[in-house]
Amino acid sequence: MSTTIDAKLLAKMFMAGAQNLESKKEYINELNVFPVPDGDTGTNMTMTIMSAYKELNNLDDPDMKAVCKAISSGSLRGARGNSGVILSQLIRGFTKVAQESKTIDVNVMADAIEAAVATAYKAVMKPKEGTILTVAAGAGQKAKELKEAGCTDVALFIDEVIKYADEVLLKTPEMLPVLKQAGVVDSGGQGLMEVLHGAQDAFLGKEIDLKFTPSKTGNKEKIVAAAMENLSTSEIKFGYCTEFIIMLNRTFNIGAEMDFKAFLESIGDSIVVVADDEIVKVHVHTNDPGLAIQRALKYGMLSNMKIDNMRLEHNERVIKSEEANKVEEKPKKDEPKKEYGFIAVSIGEGVNEIFTSLGVDYVIKGGQTMNPSTEDMLTAIENVNAEHIYILPNNKNIIMAANQARDLTEDKDIIVIPSKTIPQGITAMINFLQDQTPEENEEAMKEGASMVKTGQVTYAVRDTEIDGKTIKKDDYMGIGDSGILSVGKDRDAVTKEMIKEMVDDESAVITVYYGEDVDEDTANALRDEIEAEYEDLEVEIQFGGQPIYYYVISVE
Repeated sequence: MSTTIDAKLLAKMFMAGAQNLESKKEYINELNVFPVPDGDTGTNMTMTIMSAYKELNNLDDPDMKAVCKAISSGSLRGARGNSGVILSQLIRGFTKVAQESKTIDVNVMADAIEAAVATAYKAVMKPKEGTILTVAAGAGQKAKELKEAGCTDVALFIDEVIKYADEVLLKTPEMLPVLKQAGVVDSGGQGLMEVLHGAQDAFLGKEIDLKFTPSKTGNKEKIVAAAMENLSTSEIKFGYCTEFIIMLNRTFNIGAEMDFKAFLESIGDSIVVVADDEIVKVHVHTNDPGLAIQRALKYGMLSNMKIDNMRLEHNERVIKSEEANKVEEKPKKDEPKKEYGFIAVSIGEGVNEIFTSLGVDYVIKGGQTMNPSTEDMLTAIENVNAEHIYILPNNKNIIMAANQARDLTEDKDIIVIPSKTIPQGITAMINFLQDQTPEENEEAMKEGASMVKTGQVTYAVRDTEIDGKTIKKDDYMGIGDSGILSVGKDRDAVTKEMIKEMVDDESAVITVYYGEDVDEDTANALRDEIEAEYEDLEVEIQFGGQPIYYYVISVE
């Protein structure tokens, strides 16, 4: 009967779990059909955990605290996409408990799993059941039951926890109808289980090669599909999105945290309170931000304060692209410090040039499959020598990584503009004015971005059905902010139908960014047809050079 896990074995288990996840990456990508085939989850989770793998692999005979620090810090900095960020929070919560013991027994492991689940749920404003969070919660439930039943056999404990979590994973299609319709389980939950199964194999002493060799994929292969953010928001009931960080000057124990949360619940909703040793990050939707701020001042000084008018968020369906190496452009680290700096995530040569011409200091090239990590964001921040730095993620799946980079930065004021598309990011930059305060610019940039409708034209890689539309492999799809707007065999017809769904009486400008697979003459011919259709609107055309998307179109 095995009763404990030491630092060396924990490191081996983690590395085996990471490798098992990496080996199943493409399979997990194929499961990502929310609501149509996507390919991000496996890649994002793999890049997240491999960042921790590499940091752990650099240690020489570490103790438990060093092992935990390496995998927690590495995963946090390498977190990519929502699935990766959630995985990093599970790891962070687990290690925060485990690091306090020289060896891990059943009681420690149960407590660590419980902390992992709590930490991950805290990181998500609107947890969606049927996702990785549900699978993790199932593991936590079984761990607690075994601990309370007096289980002391670590091998039995691990086996029972994993078996139950597998059962929960199989139930995810009943919680998310789109999974049931596609006949798959949740991809994030599957990714988590691959980590756990790999760790269990190492614990049992199975022969495992811990040398990591990345999977090779053809750079020319285009894996295209559509995805929608798993963690959707519901109707906003309170008027102001209020965020700030408390720099603690007094004890913020569990009792204080619960008291503070209870107060916030009495004045608002969508509450996130993430407490660390020295700071507390707070997010709340409320009709009276002043009350939240006044109560927070009891615990210390405030920083990174933001109060925004609430707007309904739209679920964005995005398309999986080929893996592309990120290239950071125009680092400004050695230039004289200035008041404002800008970082933008971009796709395509033409879009890169547009952002540069608008004053962006540092462009991170990234696609849907290769989301920039928290570490990539931190590198960009380090190379922009400015007091206030605005980050434009330009993809909903990158916003969480940008927020983590902001929270990890102490010497600069980082402002994340939650732009979800390239056109939103471009409009946000246009709305920046040099003579306004950081807060005024933040509000103006967010307001400008919120006024932009975005449509994207691509093609499907397999048959599916969503939003009442039957989609066949190789069909063209016009995907808007809130769903699939058009489907068909003719690309231009699909594009024009999508635009028709986007234009309304308030529309004034249509901008077309054509991609690398569209020549200039074809794009100009489409522009002429759009101008003839909408004589009262201004129609602009720009070379975007983006892969996968034939056209990215904004309507303002």
